[in-house]
Amino acid sequence: MNDYEQKKQDRIDRYRDRAEKARAESSALSRQAADMAHAIPFGQPVHGAADRRYRERIGQKMDKSIEAADKAAYYEAKAQAAENNTAISSDDPEAIAKLTEKLDALQTAQTLMKNINAYYRKYGTCRGCDGISDELAAKLDKDVKEGPPWVNVPFASYALSNNNQEIHRVQERLKKLTEARELGYSGWTFDGGRVEANSEKNRLQVFFDEIPPEEVRKELKGWGFRWARSEGAWQRQLTDNAIYAASRIKAIQPSDGSDPLKIQPKRKKQGGPVR
Repeated sequence: MNDYEQKKQDRIDRYRDRAEKARAESSALSRQAADMAHAIPFGQPVHGAADRRYRERIGQKMDKSIEAADKAAYYEAKAQAAENNTAISSDDPEAIAKLTEKLDALQTAQTLMKNINAYYRKYGTCRGCDGISDELAAKLDKDVKEGPPWVNVPFASYALSNNNQEIHRVQERLKKLTEARELGYSGWTFDGGRVEANSEKNRLQVFFDEIPPEEVRKELKGWGFRWARSEGAWQRQLTDNAIYAASRIKAIQPSDGSDPLKIQPKRKKQGGPVR
């Protein structure tokens, strides 16, 4: 498990831990409210201000129990969503390998769908088509016969079109990600800290020797940088736009007077500020 995957698992574990604590809190509050309610004989009317306040505390505990139960459900849903998220993040050190594997699968599927459609047009069935089982062939034949009349092949044109669009999207991501990692961005030092191009974490990171003034922190946020306590740095995704953004922040300009844009190898031309 690489560092990115470990962080993802740690996030899931934190959500699950918070959900469990909230469930335990809800259960405890519910039991407390029930125990308090048992002290009141069934049907007994309210006797004075003290009794009224006692009953109000029972209701408050029940409200807090429900609130804690809702919190538990919220964190459990967050954990489940994080666990089910199979999207390939550019921050993952294995993103290029994973995207390459995904691209291969998409291209294989595209070729197979085209071959099946061609075979069906020729023989009126999918049985005997290379690359698919008899069970799948029977299902595809049935889908065509029971489907809408304008669909006369197993895979409609929109299925091929959608898959082809996804192929192009993944190819573009691979191209940009590969270029970014091969480019070799350069960091620099400034009075009071340094800027580091962390290709492993895919982050442009700004490290200060001391906590920067409020106006500097506000400017960093305005240019898309966020404080990462785990890294001890202000950072954003490592891209041309990140370098451009850093070059516009006066407080982190190179101490030797150089231009952050011009020290980057093979830097692409910028189209303007991206906040």
